[in-house]
Amino acid sequence: MRLVTLAAFIPGLLAVTIGNSDPTQNQGLIGDLLTNSSTPSTTAGFLLSAWLLHQGSALAGNNKEPVPDSCGTATPDVCCPWWPVSEDLTALFLDPATGECTEDARAAVRLGFHDAASYSKKADMAGEPTSGADGSMLLFREDSRPENNGLQSIVSKLAVLQAKHGVGAADLIQFANQHATVTCPQGPRIAFFAGRKDATQAAPPGLVPDVHDSEKNLVDLMMDKTINARDLTALLGAHSAAKQFHVDVETPEGIQIDSTPGIWDTNFYNETLQESPSPGVFRFQSDDVLSKSENMTSIWESFVGQQALWNFEYALSYTRISLLGVNNIDQLVDCSGPLPSFVQTAPGAIGRKIPKVRSVRFH
Repeated sequence: MRLVTLAAFIPGLLAVTIGNSDPTQNQGLIGDLLTNSSTPSTTAGFLLSAWLLHQGSALAGNNKEPVPDSCGTATPDVCCPWWPVSEDLTALFLDPATGECTEDARAAVRLGFHDAASYSKKADMAGEPTSGADGSMLLFREDSRPENNGLQSIVSKLAVLQAKHGVGAADLIQFANQHATVTCPQGPRIAFFAGRKDATQAAPPGLVPDVHDSEKNLVDLMMDKTINARDLTALLGAHSAAKQFHVDVETPEGIQIDSTPGIWDTNFYNETLQESPSPGVFRFQSDDVLSKSENMTSIWESFVGQQALWNFEYALSYTRISLLGVNNIDQLVDCSGPLPSFVQTAPGAIGRKIPKVRSVRFH
């Protein structure tokens, strides 16, 4: 099916090929898809090029695939290691009592962002050191940095899995993120591509967004990662499954960011639009200011109660995050098969609109 729909995208791949300074515009191709004139040359390269331009869907099929017959033979499929990795991650990420995602799953979602967020377009274009989705968080234990506080446990657990299964750190962090996302009920099953090159040095500091920062600084920082306003709005919805740790010393650790932290629903968007947080819910300052941003408010409101739309947009936007700093995108391999099956509904999910929405002031 992907090969059939791909033909419709090829003529438009060069319509937007390079980033710009307008947060309302697509930020174009990245990595080798931008710098190498001979790419894309593979099915993966064409698909990922299209998705980076928001053409087509980055959602994989709904169901986990069976282990290929070649696994365990002398010539195993390149994706074979990811099935046992997936089993181990399910044990970490799924609460069998509730069917919801766990604290480890929430941490894995955050880890995927933080590893990739060390990319800087400005530094990259200037030939200066930068990083991205290269596994440096795991390989160089960047969880010791203040902005990564709270990730120590999941980094340690993934280090054990990497040693056990022999997979790359860069791929493992992104696979764990996407596994955790779909483990949360209603979370999208995003196509996973393996083959990233692991980091050879630690990422430069100071590139991860700060939840206390201003709207302008946050938008500018994300634009330096080729993340525009629409992508950023979709990505922030991951806070639907988040909790507060180490952000506000006066707030109890572990307090949730929306009323349904074990479920990947649009409730986060709805609750952030209210005048004040719901009882027992903590609101990040960054979420509050960005929800009022002139380029983001209408997009923010469009996701309320629209689970399918948000999942579709989130999958495209996270695909970009997961490829930041990756310079062999054309050679990656689709290994989506081992991801858990999509859980379409959850009994406690909330997506409805609450009638009273706070007035919006543009900053």
